[in-house]
Amino acid sequence: MPYADLNGAHVHFTDTGGEGQAIVFSHGLLFSGAMFEAQVAVLRDRFRCITFDHRGQGRSGVTPGGYDMETLTSDAAALIRHLGAAPCHFVGLSMGGFVGIRLAAENPELLKSLTLLGTSADREPESNMSKYRMLNLIARWIGLRAVVSRVMPILFGRTFLTDRARAEERKRWADAIVGNDRIGITRAVAGVIERDGCAGLLPGIDMPVGIGVGDEDVATLPGKSERLHVAIRESKLVVFNGAGHSSSIETPASVTDLMERTVGRV
Repeated sequence: MPYADLNGAHVHFTDTGGEGQAIVFSHGLLFSGAMFEAQVAVLRDRFRCITFDHRGQGRSGVTPGGYDMETLTSDAAALIRHLGAAPCHFVGLSMGGFVGIRLAAENPELLKSLTLLGTSADREPESNMSKYRMLNLIARWIGLRAVVSRVMPILFGRTFLTDRARAEERKRWADAIVGNDRIGITRAVAGVIERDGCAGLLPGIDMPVGIGVGDEDVATLPGKSERLHVAIRESKLVVFNGAGHSSSIETPASVTDLMERTVGRV
């Protein structure tokens, strides 16, 4: 199983290899690189697809600190350099998008294009803070199973959650959330909800950018993606019908299409 010791973290990654241009996938909070498996399956014959798990999540090691967005961005930059993947196409969903925005603005030599999914350049809204802190406290001291039923409607839209044909998928991803290390996850959650905004970086991003958001996303409302689109010169915005916050899982073909069109603009 491939790991890299980077920036003080033991980072798990997958790498399909090959001679194609590299695409690096950065996952959302509570998940892992596995949330992009549908995109990797379609693209791996033409691109070198790299996924990784952020510190404290998935199969990556738990560290005492370093869960702020700036350190996570440094982790991603170190991995891209370690794997000789620069310049790559970068895809970030939610928390992964927080990283992608910072990477594109501060290390543009590492990227060719950027795809942002269900993400924002804003701070966490105050209206969410008390709820998320309480869920995090319960997860820390009781366990993730105690909060997963309340977390699923934040991470997925009503179409996915009510589709009887996708019951096994829902169970799979609920189990994946519960399977995280509760110390690592609660540290990661704290890093996300306490993050600083980075809207000031957006005008400096100078590369093709694809922005996608689900029309059922309640965690990062579509208006936030519209603001990204207005602020980033080379961006194009797509709304995914029937998707919530985890569009790479909920509407995988639509996400892959946005990625391919963004890569094609380079």
